[in-house]
Amino acid sequence: MSLDPQPLAPALEAAEAAGRTTVRLDLGGVRGKAGLMRRCADALLLPEWVGGNWDALADALRDLSWLPQPMPMPMPMRMPRGGGWLVAVTSWRGYADACPGEWETLLEVLEEGVDFWRERAPGGGGPELVVVLAEGEAGPGPVAGAPPRAPRLKRRRG
Repeated sequence: MSLDPQPLAPALEAAEAAGRTTVRLDLGGVRGKAGLMRRCADALLLPEWVGGNWDALADALRDLSWLPQPMPMPMPMRMPRGGGWLVAVTSWRGYADACPGEWETLLEVLEEGVDFWRERAPGGGGPELVVVLAEGEAGPGPVAGAPPRAPRLKRRRG
């Protein structure tokens, strides 16, 4: 797979310069949950224990200790103060159109991950997870964790 880095390059470079670990999650060609879970596992370098379901992905986004770290890591957080992760989700419109219910669930899982890290570090003093939706030349989309467009689902399926 190829990813045109032009629209994202400045944002990714700035995030890395600020001490964030950057991850590109390219959803080009993904048309179902199984493909999405494989793509997430590959992009996020998920450990083998992470299953291919929504709850497992949500749990993994609350850990992230296995991702490469750009700077030395103090204990116990194992992340530099003020660092964190930026996940750039690209080529997502095809998946969102093909599987709108799954897309909404993915957004919910990503928003929960963002909220988890934000709540752990009130005042912005610790690592946080930022998720940016980007689509080709159209530029960045909304940031996960922004006010939801619709009420969140209370329960995820499978």
